Amino acid sequence: MPPATDDFDFDLPQSLIAQHPLDSRDASRLMVLRRATGEVAHRTFSDLPHLLRPDDLLVINDTRVIPARFFCRRATGGKIEGLFTRETAPGQWDVMLKGAGRCTVGERLELIGDDVELTLAAKLGEGCWRITIEPACPAVDVLDRAGRTPLPPYIRRPDASNDTDDRQRYQTVYADQPGAVAAPTAGLHFTQAVFDALAARGVETLTLTLHVGLGTFLPVKVGRLADHQMHAEWYELSAAAAERLNAARRQGRRIVAVGTTSVRVLETVARDAPAGGDLFGPASGWTDIFLYPPAEFRATDALITNFHLPRSTLVMLVAAFCAPGETGGTQMILNAYAQAVRQGYRFFSYGDAMLVD
Repeated sequence: MPPATDDFDFDLPQSLIAQHPLDSRDASRLMVLRRATGEVAHRTFSDLPHLLRPDDLLVINDTRVIPARFFCRRATGGKIEGLFTRETAPGQWDVMLKGAGRCTVGERLELIGDDVELTLAAKLGEGCWRITIEPACPAVDVLDRAGRTPLPPYIRRPDASNDTDDRQRYQTVYADQPGAVAAPTAGLHFTQAVFDALAARGVETLTLTLHVGLGTFLPVKVGRLADHQMHAEWYELSAAAAERLNAARRQGRRIVAVGTTSVRVLETVARDAPAGGDLFGPASGWTDIFLYPPAEFRATDALITNFHLPRSTLVMLVAAFCAPGETGGTQMILNAYAQAVRQGYRFFSYGDAMLVD
């Protein structure tokens, strides 16, 4: 039988949920999981260049996390917390608001930290609203002035109001294209020293973009995976990147994806490829691809990832990648996670990493 949502549940001590990044990005631990055997080895992320092959093509997601968390005030003085999700038109945002239960359509709010005014244009349900901004200006500019780092809900610490460190550390060193409201966390471990060592070994690096959305944190709530409505995220693969990927395929080189976000782009583009043609072409748009056992992976040969939440689409993707067949590598990944718990690995966004090859 195909796996059910409950099959991806596991116990995790709260003490293993990383609340802070390590002082050095590449000092995080790296579990190496061999798909062919299920064998596990324990290394450090700075060892990665020696664990990859000299002709590997490393694919990274260059999205940049915007400071999407903000606060505003009603005319009555009540304070509301907001989370930007996307800009639907110039001067028009979709947001999530906490503490807005008594707000009404047409109500104006003052944005704390900037001189723009927000108007509640439509109530979208489940805490989501469409708002307009006056004066209309790009969301990234407004949020850069007034916003804060949108840390995941499982990061709870008394210094959460101090945003300076998180603006730098909840961001990859190669972040370039603004638009994400969550970090592509597998990339948080990379340093320039790691990239230099990869280049010296002959590993090439290629960039694509996928703007990570809030859905990345949502657990699957339905019993059957086929009934889950996957969140959509915007992506882009350039013509130059597509050609380099096709060249790697023709040369028999491995494509190593950094993060589930990179996998989602690679597999989305590959699924749309014409029969008998190249696997990759220039593409952009919204992807809602849901990869779970027994998903077929056409474009990804190895994966660098973090340790993910129970019942999340991310752990399901990794399980599917571990092994073919109806159940995929569900038991393999659960066994690896159990080892990680016993060994004291740090979990989730600021946690340790895994190489699956």
